[in-house]
Amino acid sequence: MIDFEEELKKFHPSLEVEQVEENVYNNKPKDMSDLLQEMLKEMKSANRQ
Repeated sequence: MIDFEEELKKFHPSLEVEQVEENVYNNKPKDMSDLLQEMLKEMKSANRQ
């Protein structure tokens, strides 16, 4: 039978996962609302010209 506690002690996340987490938290990727707001700003500035 698998001893989950022992397996958890052995677990080490891969470096790739840690790098992705760090990039996501540091770069704060845009979500849909950010993209829509940016599009609206661009449309408004295009209409003024």
